[in-house]
Amino acid sequence: MDEVIRTENLSKRYRANRGIEGVNLDVARGQVFGFLGPNGAGKTTTIRTLLNFLRPTSGRAWIFGLDTRRESVAIRARLGNLPGEFAFEGKMTGRELIRLFARLRGVHDLTYAHELAERLDADLGRSIRRLSRGNKQKIGLIQAMFHRPPLLILDEPTGGLDPLIQEEFLRLIGEVRAEGRTVFFSSHNLPEVERVCDRVGIIRDGRLVMVETIDALVGKRFRLMTLTFREPVDPAPFAALVGVSEVRAEGNAIRLRASDSIDPIIKLAAQHTLVDLSVERPPLEEVFLTYCGAAES
Repeated sequence: MDEVIRTENLSKRYRANRGIEGVNLDVARGQVFGFLGPNGAGKTTTIRTLLNFLRPTSGRAWIFGLDTRRESVAIRARLGNLPGEFAFEGKMTGRELIRLFARLRGVHDLTYAHELAERLDADLGRSIRRLSRGNKQKIGLIQAMFHRPPLLILDEPTGGLDPLIQEEFLRLIGEVRAEGRTVFFSSHNLPEVERVCDRVGIIRDGRLVMVETIDALVGKRFRLMTLTFREPVDPAPFAALVGVSEVRAEGNAIRLRASDSIDPIIKLAAQHTLVDLSVERPPLEEVFLTYCGAAES
């Protein structure tokens, strides 16, 4: 696999605050990788450590095969970054800011920057301090993307954006992937993660608890089943099956939650006269809560 990002037992410890512990992940070229977790789980700490804004307590990380501590300047020249919290010079307009970043990066053609501004409906003519949070976020996205870097690292990129602009952003991410470039972004918006990501990592309490492809994650989701019989059926045998929970009888129907293979359920149901069957997959939020619980920290 052609890895763009790789970490090896990456850890950052604080005296009073939670950091990250033993994070091992890899992101291949051309992938969109979604990084999920409750507030305070370690998403931003991981990103800041990858970018060498924070020094790791232990472990190592590489971007483009370069050591993130010893070669951070070379790494930053090849990526676009949108921090979760950022501040620009308030007196500058968005246009002046983009021109500044273009000079710093040696970019002379701003055609794509203007295309991004149009697609994101960004006002480049007003001073930064007069912009709403959503409009500042658009400027932040433009500065991260306008030079078409091979890697985008975005921390909560759709925060403050209205739904129409979120849709346009997702289209842009699809185009970035189609060009063979790589995206690593943290998000609380699970539907958008499910739509655009190839792989997802979930972090909780500073530890990476799961990394899966979206397809594998969808396959792991439990199902909500409703079995309707010709006459009432005892729910107890269904409740005794492995991976079956939340069983309840409602008239001639049995409703249950299946987190394992549904084959034993179907075979048991076939011992009776089954007149209807419905299977519903819950949204990705349910998977997230399975790994992270309801706790926010």
